[in-house]
Amino acid sequence: MFQAPLRSLAIIPLVFTFAASFATVAVAQQAAASSTTTCTLEDGRQVYVRYTPVASSKEKAANGKPFIPGGTPMTLFTEAELTLGSSVIPVGAYSLYPIPDKSHWALVVNKNVTPGAAYDEKQDLARTQMETEQVPEAAAALELVFAHVGSKCSLRIYYGKSASFADFTAK
Repeated sequence: MFQAPLRSLAIIPLVFTFAASFATVAVAQQAAASSTTTCTLEDGRQVYVRYTPVASSKEKAANGKPFIPGGTPMTLFTEAELTLGSSVIPVGAYSLYPIPDKSHWALVVNKNVTPGAAYDEKQDLARTQMETEQVPEAAAALELVFAHVGSKCSLRIYYGKSASFADFTAK
């Protein structure tokens, strides 16, 4: 009579083990779906960008439209006040939108970081033209890299045969 409840209790550890394994796999898949590039300033403050490294052959960046790789905007996090072009970017988190063009790309820092929100130009905090060059060998996937020189963090975006650069300067 008392054995049935004891058998039910024996299943509980299995349920917890399964749930924990499922959660671990979900977190691992989510972590694998994004990459981060970091720039550490002389005083230890950091600037970093989280993005989805989509394959160049699978997703095309449309000229004149914000590029949202994998359907998720890039996210800029900064621990230092920055300038991009003539605009000031306060400490915080922002959406980052590269906008491809045939001759050059633009880079937009946007205040709206709400997940799933559509790009809204009215929320733009900074916009600058990027130095853009064509490279001989296409990048297999989107790659972002920071180059750190003095108070500057130069963001380099490689996608397909395009290489685009913009400088964030710490204040």
